[in-house]
Amino acid sequence: MASRTWFARINWAGFSVFALLLLVWEAAVRLQLITFEFFPAPSSIVAGAIKLTREGILLEDLSHTLISIALGWAIAMVIGVGLGLLLGFSPVARKFGLASVEVLRPMPGIAFAPLGLLLFGFSLQTELVVTVLPTIWPVMINTMGGIANVHPRLTDVGRTLRMSPGEIVRHLLLPAALPSIVVGARISLGLALVMAIVAEIVGNPAGLGYGIIREQQAMNPELMFAYIAVVGILGIVLNAGVLALTTALWPASSRVPA
Repeated sequence: MASRTWFARINWAGFSVFALLLLVWEAAVRLQLITFEFFPAPSSIVAGAIKLTREGILLEDLSHTLISIALGWAIAMVIGVGLGLLLGFSPVARKFGLASVEVLRPMPGIAFAPLGLLLFGFSLQTELVVTVLPTIWPVMINTMGGIANVHPRLTDVGRTLRMSPGEIVRHLLLPAALPSIVVGARISLGLALVMAIVAEIVGNPAGLGYGIIREQQAMNPELMFAYIAVVGILGIVLNAGVLALTTALWPASSRVPA
């Protein structure tokens, strides 16, 4: 039953258009309508991905990137949800803390790459420095907005039942704000993927991002495009995974659009 539900939710029309574009791309390269020297056909890219997989290089780079994304996203979720709950629930915290958030929020994570390199060198820690900061804000803003949109009477009910502030947040506000938190989590996960790839390109010789640069410098366009394709597929899989996990743990979150 569940498999049928996921099958029905697939955008088959959009998938068909994408498949058609790939066929046009393949034909254009094969018929030499596209004459760029380093622009491979999709079939060559697939062959390159198979080659990298057989050699174990792709899986090793993929594992490194997944670890970086998982750690960066987990740290960002803990900080973002915590700050969002605090700022959404406490007027005092909003008064004294929101200005600092607005100063930090526009700063791009990549601007901290030199700092990470100075402190940690070419390492996973540098990737986390670049990844975590921009990943915090979507989940924090969505959590804060979700708390702010909860009707005040819900808090009054908690006080009437003599619930502590922590119990009100845990049992009333957090479940009510869950759809907004899920949206923020999905946006943050996408950002974690992007920033991890950027960090690997500029600050750490490992992972999928470094694989893209390595194959570009080696003049292997089919392998470079294979890495790019894997990054795109990884983004789709991660987004679907978060949605499936939250729907399984909290069925109410299934109201969030896919």
